[in-house]
Amino acid sequence: MCTSLAAANDVQMHEPARRPLADVLACIREHCTIDEAGFRLAANAERHLKSPDAMARLFRGYPEALARTVEIAERCRFSLDELRYEYPDEVVEAGATPQETLARLTWEGAKTRYPGGVPKPVKVLIEHELALIDQLGYAPYFLTVQDIVRFARERGILCQGRGSAANSAICFCLGITAVDPSHLDLLFERFVSVERKEPPDIDVDFEHERREEVIQYIYEKYGRERAGMTAVVSCYRARGAIREVGKALGLSVDTVTALAGQVWGWSSEGIDDAQVREIGLDPGDRRLRLALHLTATLIGFPRHLSQHVGGFVISRGPLCETVPIENAAMADRTVIEWDKDDLDALGILKIDILSLGMLTCIRKGFDLIRKHYGKDYALAMPADDPKVYDMLCRADSIGVFQVESRAQMAFLPRMKPRDFYDLVIEVAIVRPGPIQGDMVHPYLRRRNGEERVEYPSAALRQVLQKTLGVPLFQEQAMKIAIVGAGFTPSEADRLRRAMATFRRVGTISTFREKFITGMSKRGYDSDFAARCFRQIEGFGEYGFPESHAASFALLVYVSAWMKCHYPAVFAAALLNSQPMGFYAPAQIVRDAREHGVTTLPPDVNLSDWDATLEIDPDPARDMALRIGLRQIKGLSEEDGRRLVAARGNGYRDPVSLWRRSGLKPSVLEALARADAFGSMGLSRRRALWAVKGLGEVPLPLFAAAGEAERGEEPEVVLPDMPIGEEVVEDYSWLRLSLKRHPLDLLRGEMAAARAITAAEVLETPSEAKVTVAGLVLVRQRPGSAKGVIFITVEDETGVANVIVWPKAFEKFRRIVLTARLLRITGRLQREGIVAHVVADKLEDLSDRLDALTEMDEFKLTVSPADEVKRNVDLDPRAAALRRRPPIPRPKHPREQAKALFPSRDFH
Repeated sequence: MCTSLAAANDVQMHEPARRPLADVLACIREHCTIDEAGFRLAANAERHLKSPDAMARLFRGYPEALARTVEIAERCRFSLDELRYEYPDEVVEAGATPQETLARLTWEGAKTRYPGGVPKPVKVLIEHELALIDQLGYAPYFLTVQDIVRFARERGILCQGRGSAANSAICFCLGITAVDPSHLDLLFERFVSVERKEPPDIDVDFEHERREEVIQYIYEKYGRERAGMTAVVSCYRARGAIREVGKALGLSVDTVTALAGQVWGWSSEGIDDAQVREIGLDPGDRRLRLALHLTATLIGFPRHLSQHVGGFVISRGPLCETVPIENAAMADRTVIEWDKDDLDALGILKIDILSLGMLTCIRKGFDLIRKHYGKDYALAMPADDPKVYDMLCRADSIGVFQVESRAQMAFLPRMKPRDFYDLVIEVAIVRPGPIQGDMVHPYLRRRNGEERVEYPSAALRQVLQKTLGVPLFQEQAMKIAIVGAGFTPSEADRLRRAMATFRRVGTISTFREKFITGMSKRGYDSDFAARCFRQIEGFGEYGFPESHAASFALLVYVSAWMKCHYPAVFAAALLNSQPMGFYAPAQIVRDAREHGVTTLPPDVNLSDWDATLEIDPDPARDMALRIGLRQIKGLSEEDGRRLVAARGNGYRDPVSLWRRSGLKPSVLEALARADAFGSMGLSRRRALWAVKGLGEVPLPLFAAAGEAERGEEPEVVLPDMPIGEEVVEDYSWLRLSLKRHPLDLLRGEMAAARAITAAEVLETPSEAKVTVAGLVLVRQRPGSAKGVIFITVEDETGVANVIVWPKAFEKFRRIVLTARLLRITGRLQREGIVAHVVADKLEDLSDRLDALTEMDEFKLTVSPADEVKRNVDLDPRAAALRRRPPIPRPKHPREQAKALFPSRDFH
């Protein structure tokens, strides 16, 4: 047995001053407060890094222990280069090499993609890519991804390769991506190159509701000992830090909640004294001051090792021979204990199996089109319909992938996209990188003919011509570095890596001197070189590769095409794919109705779990949209599908629904509160009254006896529910209302305060002082906006856009962060059809929403001609069900038996 000693200090901090933070972290780890911690905390602050002299004094009686420590350190010479990773080979055909299998599948796919014959430029491109892949030995990687995509397609799971995959003609032919790179002149060497000496990285998006099927296929095919998901280090942000530090220091739950409420979203900024005073707390309190200080220190610290959203590593042999692995918290998953960014150094094959809600929406939309219109569509459709581009130019893009944010909707009318490449630019340009790199306005001025397009050299003209001389993509930055600054391809690739840090601390600035000096040596003006590098630096915040933007642009077009030509289908698909996107179901439904879609309410006899399409009651219109049972709060999918399965020809009354479906009383109550009994002729109150008398479903043997025992209840006349209460109940249980908009009910009050409607904003001249009011839909604070808040509010006529500058935000911070109903006064700014209200004053009117339930006068102020009818009254299917004669119920088990067997004597 070894008896030699080694000197160590059990280091937990780099200096003694960090002991308070170490104690708080210990409390967080032990789930206790600082007052309860006791011996779970260190006795002193000695566990910190010490100098060699301090260590010598500390271990002065053990010189051999100090020497042993140095000896151990010198023996720690392990290098990651010693690890060897091998690709799996299950996907290779028997008797063929991986390269031969890849070549065969590629040319077969090319014939499918180009049924009229593979164009000569595409042939040249495929041959070039195949040769490079053969040289680098990456064929198994492509075959592995193709096998995963094949599985998804066979299961009817929509998927789309994005990012670097769109650079590859091979990926297009294999069906990994639907973007044809031959139309976009993309750089394959951005994807695979000899200089990179590392495997390519393919991202594939799958439907977010079915991605787990793909993940389990990978585990099943390769085994959990050979396949694992990569990890990612999660770090503290402001809100999580204040919650955990406050709890550890023993602050009350109310205090911690109030402090956390002062933090904007995922912010990494601390909380200042003014914000503390605003919520009624004293920033001078010793314990509170300590909590704020430690919170600011803790922000950015690693919190835990988590699963990456979809990164997968697959190996030929056991993974544990290369990397440490562990069972994930989720069932049937294995996780690698290394951060995803550390895998590149080993050349380990990594495939990102990602999820995308829009793919779920598009697939469900395609299914509805096939069912109701008999037409089949796929992602790879021609992106040349002028009606789609006309719609986008009007910023009519609620629900459309990537271009539904307020920033994109403000940019669309200025950009005026007319072809697919315009969409590629649209996706990429409204990002923090191009915005901070001052690329947006020069591009727009040149596009609109307000500024002359000039190129400092023929070489740069070739690089920048398609973006009018403005570098918008990572690929362009790489080419500028090579042809303009003399970078080698390897150096340009390192620049690309620096640009791809995505808000993490990057190294772009280290290339500055070489870049500017290189351009100056080649005759470029130093100011121009500095401006080019400043634009490239913007990519360090968030810049898109062109290939990534192209993949997303395809989904922009397909979703916009569906919204343009099949608005009811698009709305139903969006509702059935929630949660996703910027907008809640209420706004999706409102937008569909504005596009002429008749929308019908959820109903126990007429709705499925998902939203569906029906023949519109108006023969002049297309299909109507029926809200699905999934929209009802408190109704699980299991209960909803059980209700539909037991429905048969329909439920006559709540009792038959109760007995046949076996649903619990709480579920029936949720259905009644959601006003889903319209086809039975029952209002919300009458339905709620009817289900209140029902208990647990009896066994069949005792059902009739229980019916007789209950007997008939006396008729009860219930007063009609005021329209204000109806609307509040709708929003409470459906998150939308088809009856009235809350602002419609409050319009008189808003008009008295001189608040105009969202529709009137569009007709008001620029620079006018206006007041608007609406429900808060979206709050955004982009990192590129320098603290500016963008708010979207909605009233009964549409939406209005509000800009809150930092000074106004600090003045009205609590209102901006918490209000459900806002009234905003400010000055109107207009540019074309885009209008914004720059807020000077914001008021929280959320209490007016709660008061709607008491506003009976709204029943009296509505004229007979304008009286609001329940949508179900206009629904012919519901009316037909209500006209069916009722089936009399026997009052006694003997009568029930006699009705079933009239020839038998039951006396």
